[in-house]
Amino acid sequence: MSQTYKGACFCGAVTLEATGEPEAMGYCHCRSCRSWSAGPVNAFTLWKPGAVKVTKGEGEIATYAKTPASERQYCRKCGGHLMTMHPGFGLMDVYAATLPDLEFKPGVHVNYAETVLPMKDGLPKLKDFPAELGGSGEMMAE
Repeated sequence: MSQTYKGACFCGAVTLEATGEPEAMGYCHCRSCRSWSAGPVNAFTLWKPGAVKVTKGEGEIATYAKTPASERQYCRKCGGHLMTMHPGFGLMDVYAATLPDLEFKPGVHVNYAETVLPMKDGLPKLKDFPAELGGSGEMMAE
């Protein structure tokens, strides 16, 4: 039986569930994620879209797409960030903090060339994205 993780926006108007296990977890250091999350790094959990469903408040979800690569979704009422659809990757990022019961086990840093918060944690540091997702796959030193 698959584990189901429940999450919500800041005010609780939108709730969601992610079932199974994420495809990947890690940190993104790109300027867009930093700006969107209002933090020096963004913790992500990537899921196949079919593993994530909105269970309440679908009409309260607004979407902002600065680029075609990322369709960021948030609550219209409180502005709470929920998830980002990445159509080119066929994956959905449910922000790690949105799923409080999911044990966050990061495996990689992406877009580390843009970091403003160097992290010495022994995890792989990719300059941009993995080659299989259209990046260079180039590794960087801690």
